[in-house]
Amino acid sequence: MGHAFESTDEIEVPASVEDVWTAIATGPGIDSWFMGRNEVANGQVKMAFGGYQPTSEITASEPGHHFAYNSGKAPDGRFVAYEFLVEGREHSGTVVRMVTSGFLPGDDWADEFEAMKLGGALFVRTLAEYLSHFAGRTARPITVFGPMISDWDEAWKKLDAALAEKLPDAVEFHRNAHTLALRTDKGMYRFMRGFFGPAVVAHNIFEGDESEQDWQSFLDTTLGEQS
Repeated sequence: MGHAFESTDEIEVPASVEDVWTAIATGPGIDSWFMGRNEVANGQVKMAFGGYQPTSEITASEPGHHFAYNSGKAPDGRFVAYEFLVEGREHSGTVVRMVTSGFLPGDDWADEFEAMKLGGALFVRTLAEYLSHFAGRTARPITVFGPMISDWDEAWKKLDAALAEKLPDAVEFHRNAHTLALRTDKGMYRFMRGFFGPAVVAHNIFEGDESEQDWQSFLDTTLGEQS
């Protein structure tokens, strides 16, 4: 059966057009708010997030105005496309309009679509947070896959308690049923409900030497009994 989808988000941020373009159309920029490690070169956008390593073709690149890329259509019809439209405003403000569209195949598309919507909301909010507080800076992405979770209500409670001790000065800037995001002056810390059950960390770190191993230990210690 499958499902075609399209969603549009618009944010206004206190950042220059140049900083917005760097954030959406360069590898280091995308690293600083999206997930995994990203490369923009030779007409392609490549991402590495654990074992997920898609390559998308750039379909529009008008610096400072329009950037778009898509995954191409798989044999079963699956594809996803991203489009960014950028418009400068007075006093160094910029409006970013983001359109995500595609097709999810199969009769079980609804669960995947729900997870995609909730995850997409996290990334839109992170982009706004990045351009409002860290524009022009480059983050080091941290990706960790934690234990499989059987009771997410309990898992979120345990994470909240542990994070209150680990990041006491953090500001929560986003939360929904599948995601949680916090900000300090050193980075943005994001926790996600993986589509197949694991807890996932996808941080953007601007200062400090914390590592994947540090956060792997944190997840295993905090949520290990949930496995």
